[in-house]
Amino acid sequence: MKEIVRVVDSQKFILGEEVRQFESEMAPYCSTRFAVGCASGSDALLLALLALDIGPGDEVLTTPYTFFATAGAISRAGATPVFADVEEGTFNIDVNRMREALEAHPRVRAIIPVHLFGGCADMDPICEMAASREIPVIEDAAQSIGSEYKGRRAGSVGRIGCFSFFPSKNLGGYGDGGMLTTDDAKLAERLTALRVHGRTGKYFHEWIGVNSRLDALQAAVLRVKFRYLDGWSAGRQRNADRYRTRLAESGAPVVPTTPAAYQTRHVYNQFVIRGADRDGLQAHLKSRGIGSEIYYPLPLHLQPCFSALGYRKGDFPVSEKLALESLALPVHSELTAEDIDFVCESVAGFYCRATVAGGAA
Repeated sequence: MKEIVRVVDSQKFILGEEVRQFESEMAPYCSTRFAVGCASGSDALLLALLALDIGPGDEVLTTPYTFFATAGAISRAGATPVFADVEEGTFNIDVNRMREALEAHPRVRAIIPVHLFGGCADMDPICEMAASREIPVIEDAAQSIGSEYKGRRAGSVGRIGCFSFFPSKNLGGYGDGGMLTTDDAKLAERLTALRVHGRTGKYFHEWIGVNSRLDALQAAVLRVKFRYLDGWSAGRQRNADRYRTRLAESGAPVVPTTPAAYQTRHVYNQFVIRGADRDGLQAHLKSRGIGSEIYYPLPLHLQPCFSALGYRKGDFPVSEKLALESLALPVHSELTAEDIDFVCESVAGFYCRATVAGGAA
Protein backbone atom coordinates (compact mmCIF):
# COMPACT_ATOMS: atom_id res chain seq x y z
CA MET A 1 0.00 0.00 0.00
CA LYS A 2 2.91 2.32 0.68
CA GLU A 3 4.13 1.86 -2.90
CA ILE A 4 0.64 2.33 -4.33
CA VAL A 5 0.21 5.60 -2.42
CA ARG A 6 3.63 6.76 -3.60
CA VAL A 7 2.73 6.18 -7.26
CA VAL A 8 -0.70 7.79 -6.83
CA ASP A 9 0.91 10.86 -5.24
CA SER A 10 3.40 11.07 -8.13
CA GLN A 11 0.54 11.11 -10.70
CA LYS A 12 2.81 9.16 -13.07
CA PHE A 13 0.71 6.17 -14.06
CA ILE A 14 1.87 5.00 -17.51
CA LEU A 15 5.28 3.35 -18.07
CA GLY A 16 7.95 5.71 -16.70
CA GLU A 17 10.62 5.07 -14.10
CA GLU A 18 8.59 2.50 -12.14
CA VAL A 19 8.32 0.25 -15.18
CA ARG A 20 11.97 0.83 -16.15
CA GLN A 21 13.05 -0.29 -12.68
CA PHE A 22 10.89 -3.39 -12.86
CA GLU A 23 12.27 -4.25 -16.30
CA SER A 24 15.83 -3.84 -14.99
CA GLU A 25 15.06 -6.33 -12.20
CA MET A 26 13.27 -8.85 -14.38
CA ALA A 27 15.88 -9.13 -17.15
CA PRO A 28 18.66 -10.59 -14.96
CA TYR A 29 16.16 -12.80 -13.12
CA CYS A 30 15.20 -14.32 -16.48
CA SER A 31 18.87 -14.45 -17.57
CA THR A 32 18.32 -12.08 -20.50
CA ARG A 33 19.77 -8.71 -21.47
CA PHE A 34 16.42 -6.99 -21.93
CA ALA A 35 12.91 -7.05 -20.50
CA VAL A 36 10.01 -5.02 -21.92
CA GLY A 37 6.82 -4.53 -19.91
CA CYS A 38 3.42 -4.61 -21.59
CA ALA A 39 -0.26 -4.71 -20.67
CA SER A 40 -0.80 -8.50 -20.51
CA GLY A 41 0.64 -11.90 -21.31
CA SER A 42 -1.73 -12.09 -24.28
CA ASP A 43 -0.30 -8.84 -25.65
CA ALA A 44 3.22 -10.11 -25.05
CA LEU A 45 2.56 -12.95 -27.50
CA LEU A 46 1.07 -10.60 -30.07
CA LEU A 47 3.91 -8.10 -29.73
CA ALA A 48 6.47 -10.88 -30.18
CA LEU A 49 4.82 -11.97 -33.42
CA LEU A 50 4.60 -8.39 -34.69
CA ALA A 51 8.25 -7.76 -33.86
CA LEU A 52 9.25 -10.81 -35.89
CA ASP A 53 7.10 -9.71 -38.86
CA ILE A 54 4.74 -12.68 -38.57
CA GLY A 55 1.45 -11.96 -40.33
CA PRO A 56 -1.00 -12.90 -43.08
CA GLY A 57 0.07 -15.91 -45.14
CA ASP A 58 2.29 -17.24 -42.35
CA GLU A 59 1.69 -20.27 -40.16
CA VAL A 60 2.81 -20.57 -36.54
CA LEU A 61 3.20 -23.92 -34.78
CA THR A 62 2.01 -24.38 -31.22
CA THR A 63 0.01 -26.80 -29.05
CA PRO A 64 -3.77 -27.25 -28.78
CA TYR A 65 -3.51 -27.91 -25.02
CA THR A 66 -2.96 -24.43 -23.61
CA PHE A 67 -4.77 -21.26 -22.65
CA PHE A 68 -6.59 -19.63 -25.57
CA ALA A 69 -4.23 -16.63 -25.78
CA THR A 70 -1.45 -18.68 -27.38
CA ALA A 71 -3.36 -19.43 -30.57
CA GLY A 72 -5.48 -16.30 -30.24
CA ALA A 73 -2.41 -14.09 -30.59
CA ILE A 74 -1.40 -15.96 -33.75
CA SER A 75 -4.79 -15.26 -35.30
CA ARG A 76 -4.78 -11.63 -34.11
CA ALA A 77 -1.47 -11.16 -35.94
CA GLY A 78 -3.16 -12.40 -39.12
CA ALA A 79 -1.29 -15.70 -39.19
CA THR A 80 -2.70 -19.24 -39.00
CA PRO A 81 -2.23 -21.56 -36.01
CA VAL A 82 -0.86 -25.03 -36.71
CA PHE A 83 -1.09 -27.54 -33.88
CA ALA A 84 1.06 -30.44 -32.69
CA ASP A 85 0.00 -32.76 -29.89
CA VAL A 86 1.51 -32.81 -26.40
CA GLU A 87 3.15 -35.35 -24.10
CA GLU A 88 1.05 -36.89 -21.34
CA GLY A 89 3.79 -36.56 -18.74
CA THR A 90 4.71 -32.89 -19.14
CA PHE A 91 1.57 -31.47 -20.85
CA ASN A 92 3.98 -29.72 -23.25
CA ILE A 93 4.50 -30.04 -26.99
CA ASP A 94 5.66 -33.46 -28.17
CA VAL A 95 8.80 -32.87 -30.25
CA ASN A 96 8.09 -35.93 -32.42
CA ARG A 97 4.61 -34.69 -33.29
CA MET A 98 6.13 -31.24 -33.81
CA ARG A 99 8.60 -32.62 -36.34
CA GLU A 100 5.73 -34.22 -38.28
CA ALA A 101 3.76 -30.97 -38.25
CA LEU A 102 6.73 -28.99 -39.55
CA GLU A 103 7.19 -31.43 -42.41
CA ALA A 104 3.52 -31.14 -43.31
CA HIS A 105 3.44 -27.33 -43.06
CA PRO A 106 6.34 -25.69 -44.94
CA ARG A 107 4.83 -22.22 -44.40
CA VAL A 108 5.46 -22.30 -40.63
CA ARG A 109 7.34 -19.08 -39.85
CA ALA A 110 7.61 -19.38 -36.06
CA ILE A 111 7.20 -21.88 -33.22
CA ILE A 112 5.55 -21.09 -29.87
CA PRO A 113 6.24 -23.85 -27.34
CA VAL A 114 4.25 -23.41 -24.11
CA HIS A 115 5.88 -23.99 -20.72
CA LEU A 116 2.63 -25.19 -19.21
CA PHE A 117 1.77 -25.32 -15.50
CA GLY A 118 5.25 -24.16 -14.44
CA GLY A 119 7.45 -26.65 -16.32
CA CYS A 120 9.54 -25.99 -19.45
CA ALA A 121 9.05 -27.67 -22.80
CA ASP A 122 11.93 -29.71 -24.26
CA MET A 123 13.70 -26.73 -25.79
CA ASP A 124 16.89 -28.18 -27.32
CA PRO A 125 15.20 -30.26 -30.06
CA ILE A 126 12.64 -27.47 -30.56
CA CYS A 127 15.38 -24.90 -31.13
CA GLU A 128 17.34 -27.29 -33.35
CA MET A 129 14.33 -27.85 -35.61
CA ALA A 130 13.66 -24.12 -35.70
CA ALA A 131 17.28 -23.30 -36.53
CA SER A 132 17.35 -25.82 -39.37
CA ARG A 133 14.40 -23.94 -40.91
CA GLU A 134 15.72 -20.48 -39.94
CA ILE A 135 12.58 -19.62 -38.00
CA PRO A 136 12.34 -18.09 -34.52
CA VAL A 137 11.14 -19.66 -31.28
CA ILE A 138 8.84 -17.62 -29.05
CA GLU A 139 8.54 -19.05 -25.53
CA ASP A 140 5.08 -18.83 -23.98
CA ALA A 141 6.31 -18.69 -20.40
CA ALA A 142 3.15 -17.08 -19.02
CA GLN A 143 2.84 -19.76 -16.31
CA SER A 144 6.53 -20.42 -15.71
CA ILE A 145 8.44 -17.42 -14.43
CA GLY A 146 11.66 -18.67 -12.83
CA SER A 147 11.35 -22.21 -14.17
CA GLU A 148 14.42 -23.75 -15.79
CA TYR A 149 15.28 -26.03 -18.68
CA LYS A 150 18.61 -27.78 -18.07
CA GLY A 151 19.58 -24.89 -15.82
CA ARG A 152 18.50 -22.18 -18.26
CA ARG A 153 15.69 -19.85 -17.29
CA ALA A 154 12.38 -19.86 -19.13
CA GLY A 155 12.29 -16.92 -21.51
CA SER A 156 16.03 -17.01 -22.20
CA VAL A 157 16.27 -19.96 -24.59
CA GLY A 158 14.25 -18.75 -27.62
CA ARG A 159 14.37 -15.42 -29.46
CA ILE A 160 11.67 -13.90 -27.23
CA GLY A 161 10.07 -14.97 -23.96
CA CYS A 162 6.51 -13.96 -23.02
CA PHE A 163 5.27 -13.68 -19.42
CA SER A 164 1.97 -12.89 -17.73
CA PHE A 165 1.36 -11.19 -14.38
CA PHE A 166 -2.34 -12.09 -14.22
CA PRO A 167 -3.27 -12.34 -10.51
CA SER A 168 -3.35 -16.16 -10.53
CA LYS A 169 0.27 -16.43 -11.69
CA ASN A 170 3.16 -17.15 -9.32
CA LEU A 171 4.07 -13.47 -9.67
CA GLY A 172 0.68 -11.83 -10.02
CA GLY A 173 -0.25 -8.16 -10.10
CA TYR A 174 -3.34 -6.31 -8.93
CA GLY A 175 -4.72 -6.60 -12.47
CA ASP A 176 -3.31 -7.42 -15.90
CA GLY A 177 0.34 -7.11 -16.85
CA GLY A 178 2.91 -8.78 -19.08
CA MET A 179 6.57 -8.86 -20.00
CA LEU A 180 8.80 -9.82 -22.92
CA THR A 181 12.42 -10.92 -22.60
CA THR A 182 15.15 -11.11 -25.23
CA ASP A 183 18.92 -10.90 -25.72
CA ASP A 184 18.51 -9.06 -29.02
CA ALA A 185 18.95 -5.29 -28.66
CA LYS A 186 17.16 -4.51 -31.93
CA LEU A 187 14.22 -6.71 -31.00
CA ALA A 188 14.01 -5.05 -27.58
CA GLU A 189 13.99 -1.63 -29.22
CA ARG A 190 11.24 -2.68 -31.60
CA LEU A 191 9.14 -4.27 -28.86
CA THR A 192 9.49 -1.09 -26.80
CA ALA A 193 8.13 0.90 -29.74
CA LEU A 194 5.40 -1.56 -30.71
CA ARG A 195 3.83 -1.43 -27.24
CA VAL A 196 3.16 2.30 -27.77
CA HIS A 197 1.69 2.23 -31.29
CA GLY A 198 5.10 1.71 -32.92
CA ARG A 199 6.29 5.10 -31.68
CA THR A 200 9.98 5.90 -31.98
CA GLY A 201 9.59 9.55 -30.95
CA LYS A 202 6.71 11.73 -29.82
CA TYR A 203 4.13 11.57 -32.63
CA PHE A 204 6.59 9.68 -34.88
CA HIS A 205 5.77 6.06 -35.75
CA GLU A 206 8.09 3.70 -37.62
CA TRP A 207 5.78 0.69 -37.26
CA ILE A 208 2.09 0.02 -36.65
CA GLY A 209 1.93 -1.17 -33.09
CA VAL A 210 -0.69 -1.41 -30.35
CA ASN A 211 -1.53 0.28 -27.06
CA SER A 212 -0.03 -2.18 -24.59
CA ARG A 213 1.64 -0.21 -21.83
CA LEU A 214 2.36 -1.60 -18.37
CA ASP A 215 0.85 0.63 -15.69
CA ALA A 216 3.23 2.14 -13.16
CA LEU A 217 0.89 0.97 -10.38
CA GLN A 218 1.19 -2.63 -11.56
CA ALA A 219 4.96 -2.34 -11.82
CA ALA A 220 5.14 -0.95 -8.27
CA VAL A 221 3.03 -3.81 -6.89
CA LEU A 222 4.99 -6.41 -8.84
CA ARG A 223 8.33 -5.03 -7.63
CA VAL A 224 7.25 -5.58 -4.03
CA LYS A 225 5.86 -9.06 -4.68
CA PHE A 226 8.93 -9.99 -6.74
CA ARG A 227 11.01 -10.00 -3.56
CA TYR A 228 8.96 -12.98 -2.35
CA LEU A 229 8.76 -14.93 -5.62
CA ASP A 230 11.52 -17.45 -5.01
CA GLY A 231 10.20 -18.18 -1.52
CA TRP A 232 6.73 -18.75 -2.91
CA SER A 233 8.12 -21.00 -5.64
CA ALA A 234 10.00 -23.02 -3.02
CA GLY A 235 6.74 -23.44 -1.09
CA ARG A 236 4.99 -24.68 -4.21
CA GLN A 237 7.82 -27.17 -4.85
CA ARG A 238 7.59 -28.41 -1.26
CA ASN A 239 3.84 -28.84 -1.57
CA ALA A 240 4.16 -30.70 -4.86
CA ASP A 241 6.65 -33.12 -3.29
CA ARG A 242 4.25 -33.79 -0.42
CA TYR A 243 1.36 -34.34 -2.83
CA ARG A 244 3.33 -36.95 -4.74
CA THR A 245 4.37 -38.75 -1.56
CA ARG A 246 0.92 -38.72 0.05
CA LEU A 247 -0.95 -39.68 -3.11
CA ALA A 248 1.40 -42.62 -3.65
CA GLU A 249 0.91 -43.74 -0.06
CA SER A 250 -2.86 -43.43 -0.38
CA GLY A 251 -3.01 -45.77 -3.34
CA ALA A 252 -5.30 -43.38 -5.22
CA PRO A 253 -5.35 -44.31 -8.94
CA VAL A 254 -4.20 -40.91 -10.16
CA VAL A 255 -1.09 -39.71 -11.98
CA PRO A 256 0.42 -36.55 -10.41
CA THR A 257 2.61 -33.95 -12.06
CA THR A 258 6.21 -35.22 -12.10
CA PRO A 259 8.95 -33.12 -13.75
CA ALA A 260 10.92 -34.53 -16.65
CA ALA A 261 14.71 -34.78 -16.21
CA TYR A 262 15.25 -31.65 -18.31
CA GLN A 263 12.80 -29.63 -16.18
CA THR A 264 15.51 -28.76 -13.67
CA ARG A 265 13.33 -26.16 -11.91
CA HIS A 266 9.57 -26.63 -11.99
CA VAL A 267 7.63 -23.80 -10.30
CA TYR A 268 4.15 -25.40 -10.18
CA ASN A 269 1.85 -22.62 -11.28
CA GLN A 270 -0.55 -25.57 -11.17
CA PHE A 271 -0.25 -29.03 -9.64
CA VAL A 272 -2.24 -31.29 -11.94
CA ILE A 273 -3.33 -34.88 -11.45
CA ARG A 274 -4.87 -37.20 -14.03
CA GLY A 275 -7.46 -39.84 -13.26
CA ALA A 276 -10.74 -41.48 -14.18
CA ASP A 277 -14.06 -39.69 -13.54
CA ARG A 278 -12.37 -36.32 -13.19
CA ASP A 279 -15.69 -34.47 -13.00
CA GLY A 280 -16.95 -36.76 -10.24
CA LEU A 281 -13.72 -36.24 -8.31
CA GLN A 282 -14.02 -32.47 -8.64
CA ALA A 283 -17.59 -32.57 -7.32
CA HIS A 284 -16.48 -34.74 -4.39
CA LEU A 285 -13.66 -32.34 -3.52
CA LYS A 286 -16.02 -29.38 -3.70
CA SER A 287 -18.40 -31.10 -1.28
CA ARG A 288 -15.50 -31.25 1.18
CA GLY A 289 -14.61 -27.57 0.76
CA ILE A 290 -11.62 -28.18 -1.52
CA GLY A 291 -11.19 -25.93 -4.54
CA SER A 292 -9.91 -27.32 -7.83
CA GLU A 293 -9.84 -26.29 -11.49
CA ILE A 294 -9.99 -27.96 -14.89
CA TYR A 295 -7.28 -26.90 -17.35
CA TYR A 296 -8.44 -27.12 -20.18
CA PRO A 297 -11.82 -28.83 -20.86
CA LEU A 298 -11.85 -28.22 -24.63
CA PRO A 299 -8.57 -28.23 -26.62
CA LEU A 300 -8.04 -25.34 -28.99
CA HIS A 301 -8.42 -27.40 -32.18
CA LEU A 302 -12.04 -28.15 -31.13
CA GLN A 303 -12.97 -24.58 -30.21
CA PRO A 304 -15.76 -23.21 -32.47
CA CYS A 305 -13.74 -20.14 -33.45
CA PHE A 306 -11.02 -22.37 -34.94
CA SER A 307 -13.36 -24.66 -36.89
CA ALA A 308 -12.18 -23.16 -40.18
CA LEU A 309 -8.74 -24.69 -39.58
CA GLY A 310 -10.26 -28.05 -40.44
CA TYR A 311 -9.21 -30.05 -37.39
CA ARG A 312 -11.49 -32.78 -36.07
CA LYS A 313 -11.98 -34.73 -32.86
CA GLY A 314 -9.32 -37.43 -32.71
CA ASP A 315 -6.62 -35.37 -34.44
CA PHE A 316 -4.74 -34.76 -31.19
CA PRO A 317 -5.62 -37.68 -28.92
CA VAL A 318 -3.29 -36.84 -26.03
CA SER A 319 -4.61 -33.29 -25.73
CA GLU A 320 -8.15 -34.62 -25.86
CA LYS A 321 -7.37 -37.22 -23.20
CA LEU A 322 -5.83 -34.62 -20.90
CA ALA A 323 -8.86 -32.39 -21.38
CA LEU A 324 -11.00 -35.20 -19.95
CA GLU A 325 -8.69 -36.38 -17.15
CA SER A 326 -6.76 -33.41 -15.75
CA LEU A 327 -7.58 -31.65 -12.50
CA ALA A 328 -5.50 -28.98 -10.75
CA LEU A 329 -5.30 -29.19 -6.97
CA PRO A 330 -4.43 -26.31 -4.61
CA VAL A 331 -0.64 -25.83 -4.48
CA HIS A 332 -0.05 -22.23 -3.33
CA SER A 333 2.74 -21.72 -0.81
CA GLU A 334 0.47 -20.90 2.17
CA LEU A 335 -0.93 -24.45 2.28
CA THR A 336 -0.04 -26.45 5.37
CA ALA A 337 1.02 -30.09 5.43
CA GLU A 338 -2.33 -30.86 7.05
CA ASP A 339 -4.15 -29.15 4.15
CA ILE A 340 -2.36 -31.33 1.61
CA ASP A 341 -2.96 -34.47 3.63
CA PHE A 342 -6.68 -33.66 3.76
CA VAL A 343 -6.79 -33.17 -0.02
CA CYS A 344 -4.98 -36.46 -0.63
CA GLU A 345 -7.24 -38.33 1.79
CA SER A 346 -10.24 -36.85 0.00
CA VAL A 347 -8.93 -37.92 -3.42
CA ALA A 348 -8.28 -41.44 -2.16
CA GLY A 349 -11.66 -41.53 -0.43
CA PHE A 350 -13.46 -40.73 -3.66
CA TYR A 351 -11.90 -43.65 -5.53
CA CYS A 352 -12.34 -45.98 -2.58
CA ARG A 353 -16.02 -45.09 -2.41
CA ALA A 354 -16.37 -45.63 -6.16
CA THR A 355 -14.69 -49.05 -5.88
CA VAL A 356 -17.00 -50.10 -3.03
CA ALA A 357 -20.06 -48.91 -4.93
CA GLY A 358 -18.94 -50.75 -8.04
CA GLY A 359 -18.38 -53.95 -6.08
CA ALA A 360 -21.80 -53.71 -4.47
CA ALA A 361 -23.40 -53.24 -7.87
